Amino acid sequence: MTGDVQVAVHPGPDALAAAVAARLITALVDVQARGRVPRVVLTGGGVGIQLLRDVAASPARDAVDWGSVDVFWGDERFVGADDGDRNEKQAHEALLDHVPLDPARVHPMPAASADGGTREEAEEAARDHAAVLAGLAGPGEDGIPAFDVTLVGMGEEGHTLSVFPDSPAVHEQAATVVPVFDCPKPPPTRISLTLAAARRSREVWVVAAGTAKAPAVAGALTGTPETELPVAGARGTERTRWLLDADAAARLPEGVRPARS
Repeated sequence: MTGDVQVAVHPGPDALAAAVAARLITALVDVQARGRVPRVVLTGGGVGIQLLRDVAASPARDAVDWGSVDVFWGDERFVGADDGDRNEKQAHEALLDHVPLDPARVHPMPAASADGGTREEAEEAARDHAAVLAGLAGPGEDGIPAFDVTLVGMGEEGHTLSVFPDSPAVHEQAATVVPVFDCPKPPPTRISLTLAAARRSREVWVVAAGTAKAPAVAGALTGTPETELPVAGARGTERTRWLLDADAAARLPEGVRPARS
C-alpha cells in the first residue's frame, strides 16, 4: 500500500532547491531524534545538486549527526569514477566532502573501468550493488533497505532514476538494481534502482522544475500509467511528495495544484 501524496509548489528553481534542502535537514534530524540512522537516496541533475549545495550552506546543517547517516544513490552513469558526469562525484563536491560522514555509510554505485565499461561489466555492477543493498537490509526488508527519503528527479518525457518509458527497466518487478543500456540521454549505459525498489522507501520526493516538465508532471498526477511515464511509479510507502516550481506545476488541474509554498 502506498501512502499520502502531497504537492508543494515554489516560485522558481532556486526557491525549490532551498526549500527541499531545508526539508531534507528536518527529515534527517527527525529520524535521528527517533533513535534511528536515516537512510537517504540522492539524485543528480541541476536542482538535485543545487539542493545539496544549499544543505552544505545552511546554518542548520550541523543539526544533523552526519556520521550517522546512510547515503545511497538512485541511479548512476556507468563511467569512470572521476568522470564529472557521475552523480556521486557531483554530490561529493556539493555536500558530502563538507560534512563529517562515516565513509562506511556511503554506498555509491560501481563505476566503470578507466577505459570504459562493457555491457557485461555493467550487468555485473548492477548485481554487485544489489548484493550490497541486500546485505544492508534488515529483517522483513525483502532484499533492500527501507530508505527514509528517496530523492528523484524526472525528465521531460517522464523518466525517473534511469527508468525510461516502455523500457525493460520500467517493466522490471523483481530486481532491485538493473543495468540500463541505450539510454535516450547520454551517457548510454547506467545503473539504476528499479521502481519496485524505490517503492520500498518510506518517502519518495519527486523534485522537478521547468515548463518542459509540466505535461509529464500533470500526467503522472492524474493517472497516466508508469509504463508511459515512469515517474508515476515512484511512490513511497508512507508519503510521496511532489516538490515543484511554478513552471513544472503549470498544467496541474484544479484540485491537484496547491497554493504556492
